[in-house]
Amino acid sequence: MSQQSTFERLQDEGISVFLTHSTLDIASVIDSVKSPKAGAVVLFAGTTRDNFDGKPVAHLEYSSYPPRALKTMLSIAQSVKQKHALIAITMGHRLGVVPIAEESILIAVSAPHRQPAWAAGEEALERCKEKVEIWKLEEFGGDQGGVWRANRDGATGVPLDIAQPSYNPL
Repeated sequence: MSQQSTFERLQDEGISVFLTHSTLDIASVIDSVKSPKAGAVVLFAGTTRDNFDGKPVAHLEYSSYPPRALKTMLSIAQSVKQKHALIAITMGHRLGVVPIAEESILIAVSAPHRQPAWAAGEEALERCKEKVEIWKLEEFGGDQGGVWRANRDGATGVPLDIAQPSYNPL
C-alpha cells in the first residue's frame, strides 16, 4: 500500500476525530485541545514497538473503513467528553504502514482538572481499541510472515501464509 496524504475528519463542539495516512503531528493534536479554561491537558501516544509475543515486528499496517470508523470515533469522543466534563478531545489514528517507534494513535483531552483528564484519556483509548473499525497487520521479521488482528491488545490474530497473496479484511 503506498503512503497517501489522505486526511478525513469529523468534528463537533470541542471534538475532533481523524484518520490519516500521514505521520501524526503531536504538537497540533495538543494545540487542538488547549484552552484558557483547561487546568490539564493529557496526551496518549501509541507507538509501534519492535516485538510482539517474543517475535520481532518489522512494522504495523492499519486498515479501516473510514466512514464507519470516523462515526464510531466521534460517538466515543462525544460520550467521553460529556461523561468527564471535558473542554475538548481529539482522537487521531494513522492508517497504512506505521514503522517502528512511530505513532499510530494520538488521543488528547483537556479538562479543568487533572483527574477527569486522566480518566477520560484512558477511557477514550480503551473504547477506541474495543469499538473502532480499524484492523492491523503485524508484519514479523524474516520469513515469519504477518498476522491480521482487530486493533485490541493481545487479540488473537489470523496468521498469513507468506506464500499466498496478503489477506485484507476489507
